[in-house]
Amino acid sequence: MGNHCTRNPCCRKVWSCICCCSSRNRTQAWSKKSCYIKGMVHPVSRIEKWEEKMTEAKRNGKILVVNFKASWCLPSKEIEPIYHELASTYTSMIFVTIDVEELAEFRNEWNVEATPTVVFLKDGRQMDKLVGGDAAELQKKTAAAADLLLRQS
Repeated sequence: MGNHCTRNPCCRKVWSCICCCSSRNRTQAWSKKSCYIKGMVHPVSRIEKWEEKMTEAKRNGKILVVNFKASWCLPSKEIEPIYHELASTYTSMIFVTIDVEELAEFRNEWNVEATPTVVFLKDGRQMDKLVGGDAAELQKKTAAAADLLLRQS
């Protein structure tokens, strides 16, 4: 079970929003409109799309960066523009997003107990993971993954 509160219905699930969201925050997350920086982020809502992106990453020797999110989760919404900016900056990697409510089977497969969770995959295997909406840490881990790719080429 992830680090989460038990006060709110949204946090009483096996996985939860990292923010320990209050009812007020959850309502704001639902109503907030996000402003995106254009980037190459591919939404994955079907297994076929996941397999396509996984194959593309393996075939081209790229790192697949997967943002497991929930539509109602405030930290997921807050890191979204940063994630898009990183996708625009690090074009040598493939960035995808997966809503854990749309593809629930991925929660167990990738051990997602809280949202957001960002997983870095190389050759189909996890090389790094970030749980929570820490933008600075996300930027740091993404830069480290890109650096690894550069050293391998």
